[in-house]
Amino acid sequence: MADRYLRLTGTAPGRFLTRRLGLPQPAPLRRWSAERPSLDGPVLRLTAGEPAPDRPDSPHSPAPYAAVVLDATGIAEPAGLRAVHTSLHPLTAGLAPSGRVVVLGTRPGDGDLHRAAAQQALEGFVRSLGKKIGRGRTVQLVRLAPGAAPDSTLDFLLSPKSAYVSGQVIEVGPAPGQPPPGDRRRTALVTGAARGIGEAVAAALARDGAHVVCLDVPSAGDALGAVAARLGGTALALDITAADAGERIAAAVAGLGRGHDSGLGGGLDVLVHNAGITRDRRLSRMDGDRWDAVLEVNLGSVLRTTGHLLAAGALNDHGRIVATASIAGIAGNAGQTNYAASKAGIIGFVRALAADEALRERGVTVNAVAPGFIETDMTAAVPLFIREAGRRLNSLGQGGLPVDVAETVAWLASPASGGISGQVVRVCGQSLLGA
Repeated sequence: MADRYLRLTGTAPGRFLTRRLGLPQPAPLRRWSAERPSLDGPVLRLTAGEPAPDRPDSPHSPAPYAAVVLDATGIAEPAGLRAVHTSLHPLTAGLAPSGRVVVLGTRPGDGDLHRAAAQQALEGFVRSLGKKIGRGRTVQLVRLAPGAAPDSTLDFLLSPKSAYVSGQVIEVGPAPGQPPPGDRRRTALVTGAARGIGEAVAAALARDGAHVVCLDVPSAGDALGAVAARLGGTALALDITAADAGERIAAAVAGLGRGHDSGLGGGLDVLVHNAGITRDRRLSRMDGDRWDAVLEVNLGSVLRTTGHLLAAGALNDHGRIVATASIAGIAGNAGQTNYAASKAGIIGFVRALAADEALRERGVTVNAVAPGFIETDMTAAVPLFIREAGRRLNSLGQGGLPVDVAETVAWLASPASGGISGQVVRVCGQSLLGA
C-alpha cells in the first residue's frame, strides 16, 4: 500500500503544512539499483579529533559528503570523547541527503574501566545522533575486534543497500579463513520464498550469483514456481513444520549437485530461515492452537531443520545461516505474546549457535535480521491508525520495504562476511521503541 503521507511531505505545500504542525517530515530514501549502485558524493575518513577539511569553493562550509567514517578506536577515556565532537560537529548538518555516518570503535569489555566507559559511550552517541540527523541519513557504530577486517560491513553500510538500517551496533571479529576460490556457484535456501520478504531475499541472493532453492508451503505452489522460474532457481513445495522437512531439504540440495552441467556442488552455502506466521490475540483470548502454530512455524521448525541439516553435513564449510527475528522479539508488541516469544527465541538460537566452537572452526556464521515495520501485504491489512503509527515511530519516519531486509540478509550471507557472527541487525529505520 502506498505511503500517501510520504508523498505529501515531498510537495511544497506538504512540507509547509507538516512543518507548521510539527509533524514528521520523512525523506525519500536512496535505495540500490543497478543504474545507481553507489551514494552520490565523496566519502570522508577521519580519525577522532582530526578536523574536517573545508569545502574547496567555500572556506567556511563543510563539503556535502555522501558519508563520513570516523575512527574512534583510539579513544581510551571519557575525556577523549571530545574528539568525536571536534570531528563530527561541523559535518553532520551538511551531510548529503541519505548520507551515512559510521563510527569505528572497539568492544568495551577489555578490563580497562576508562576505555570500557568511553567505548560504550559511543553507542549512546550513535543512537542519539541517528534519531535526530534527519533527511534520510543513517548512523552506525562498528566495533572492531583485533584482527577484524570490516570491508564487507563498510561496503554495506556506506551503500544505498543499507537505506533502512540505522542506529545499529555491529561487532566484527577476525574471519576464520576464507572460502577457497573456484567457479562453483553457491547454493542458497530461502524459506517462505513465495512472496513478501522471502521473495525479495531470494531475488537479492540470485542477483549476487547464488542458485536459490525457494521453499514454501504446497498451497503457495503456483506463486513459488513463478518466483523460482524468474530467478533461475529451484522450487521446493514443502511444509517446513513437517517432521521430515530437514531430511527432504538435504536430499533436494544434494540432488542439485549431481548434474554435470549444474555448476553446483553438494550441500548448502546459505540457509535463510524466513518463513513465519502471526496469529494475534490478547493472551486472555488466545487459544492454545494459535500459540502452538506460531511457535512451531517461527521457532520450532527453525531449530529442528537446522539441527538435521547440520547433523547430516548438509551445510558447507564457510556456510552462512541467517534467521529472521523481529523488533517484536526485542521490544515486545501488544497482542503478540506468541509472535514476540517466537522471535525472541530466534535471537537466543542465533547467539547460542554462533558460539558453537565446531561451527566457528569451519567458518560458519550465524546471524539474524530483525525487521521493524515493513510494507507487505500483512502490514497493509493493519488498521489505518496503527499502520501510520508503525510507519512513523522510527528515526526515518517511514516503513521499510522487503528489499531492505533482503539487502541486509545478502550482506550477512556474503562470503566476505566471515567476521560477523552472533549479531542481530535491526532493519527498522531505528525504531523509537526498543532500539
